Amino acid sequence: MDIGVFGATGVIGARVVAEAQRRGHQVTAFTRDAARFPAERGNAAWTVADWLDADSIASAIAGVDVVVSAVNAGHGIADTIANAGNFVAGAHAMVAALNQQPRVRLITVGGAGSLEVAPGVQLLDTGDEFIRSLTDVLDVPAEYADVVRALRDALNVYRLSNRNWTYLSPSSGRINPGARTGRFRVGGDQLLVGAEDISAEDVAVALLDEVEQPRFIQRRFTVGY
Repeated sequence: MDIGVFGATGVIGARVVAEAQRRGHQVTAFTRDAARFPAERGNAAWTVADWLDADSIASAIAGVDVVVSAVNAGHGIADTIANAGNFVAGAHAMVAALNQQPRVRLITVGGAGSLEVAPGVQLLDTGDEFIRSLTDVLDVPAEYADVVRALRDALNVYRLSNRNWTYLSPSSGRINPGARTGRFRVGGDQLLVGAEDISAEDVAVALLDEVEQPRFIQRRFTVGY
């Protein structure tokens, strides 16, 4: 397949690029700043595109089969918190772009906060327990809740669209470089109980599995160890 990747220089996006190439797909990697193009590009084509601009996205994804969005709203925790609203703006821009390119499928990576911990109860809605998970487990400021809310709002933007989207919410809190095991659990809208931090490599494996064998069209799914 022809696969486009936004956020291709990030922890998850870079591994999506590598995993897609490993499986023999043709990859176009997008970033907003040409200065961030890596020295070693492999077989991927690198190009500049703005994930906050619908026309830029639509032009970039013309001709691809699947577009992956693994973007972050900023560089570092404080910058991401300050720009959390970009997740929602980016979702609106992506939907508008997909309206121009309706044959393209989208798979986007989001957060765990909107996963359910009980019927109808999302992790984000557990109050003090959720805040403690941010400050004590993830070691980020309580204000990071703004990022989690924005990611949930972005999911709802896709849910209200009629485009061909899939939303991946890893159940673990932190996603860091690690081992590619290919062994993990897969679920739907419910948080996977006892899920340990999953490697970015295995998130990429799960994402490419969904690219190749679609199971969650216009749905969200989760993965975790």
